[in-house]
Amino acid sequence: MNKISAVVTAIGALFPFGVAGSADYPSADITNGLIRAKIYLPHAQKGFYRGTRFDWSGVICSLQAGGHNYYGPWFDDTDLSVHDFVYRDPHIVAGPCSAITGPVDEFGPVGYDEAKPGGTFIKIGIGALIKPNEQKYDNYHLYEIADGGKWTIGSDRAKVKFVQQLSDSVSGYAYVYEKDVRLTNGKTEMVLAHRLKNVGKRAIQTSVYNHNFLVLDRHAPGPGVVISVPFTIRTPHPVQNELAEIRGNQIVYLDTLKEHQVFATPLEGFGTGASDNMIRIENTAVGAGIRIQTDSPLLRESLWSIRTVVAMEPFIAITVEPGAEFTWTTVYDYYALPQTSQ
Repeated sequence: MNKISAVVTAIGALFPFGVAGSADYPSADITNGLIRAKIYLPHAQKGFYRGTRFDWSGVICSLQAGGHNYYGPWFDDTDLSVHDFVYRDPHIVAGPCSAITGPVDEFGPVGYDEAKPGGTFIKIGIGALIKPNEQKYDNYHLYEIADGGKWTIGSDRAKVKFVQQLSDSVSGYAYVYEKDVRLTNGKTEMVLAHRLKNVGKRAIQTSVYNHNFLVLDRHAPGPGVVISVPFTIRTPHPVQNELAEIRGNQIVYLDTLKEHQVFATPLEGFGTGASDNMIRIENTAVGAGIRIQTDSPLLRESLWSIRTVVAMEPFIAITVEPGAEFTWTTVYDYYALPQTSQ
């Protein structure tokens, strides 16, 4: 495996970042002959993503399979003053912590509540962050990075491996986080393999979910889009029936999302086994689908969608005692739908 960057250190303040697609961000291209993917690499000054919400490793700019492109920016522009995202018609403008693409992981904060103002807490895949005066954690807030740890990145034709090592003497947490993004030989399949090792003296308790920003062929969510899971879906509140409806184990879009419309809901009804942590999203309008399977049980699950993106968010729980490690793997299968006669 070739070393792309022996050490990428992210320490100190964040710098303004560019509009999506307007700069030459550090990246790696991988292929297995059936899939071609471009992956952005962590970099404190030049990286595509320098927010403090999502894991910096494995940010997928684009993935092409079977004549379809599954990922790309769901926003048109970025602005450091924006909290999450806003509509500045006709554009969608994302803030620094939300301006990201593809299937990206977000870990819950570790040690935030116990940290004093000016002290540090941990976000895995980012580093040790400084707690300001506000009492409640806000994942859209751009926190100052006290120590981004040490990143080691290597790649070959069909794989990129990320390793982040962090030891924070202030909070007492220390870990080694590994993430492999690899394309399976002979299949239209991508695997995200994670390993978190606790090399400190304090237990790490957190959760992680993948936001799965799907922008399949830039087709707006609407009729033809069906989301399926293995369990009968329940929701705590009725869904917006004019936009989509629940039919057993499926969410079926009835109208095309436009302007400022949002369709979002938590999903309940899953069991305790990992087999329920499966998502299938199909779009008959473009003739393609995706299957997402993770080998850990669900903690919770949500759907969020606007006119540019469908995002299914499966959460899992993580507890790692000192000296122990936790692993989980997600497999993405990209496929064409059978053609139907008109």
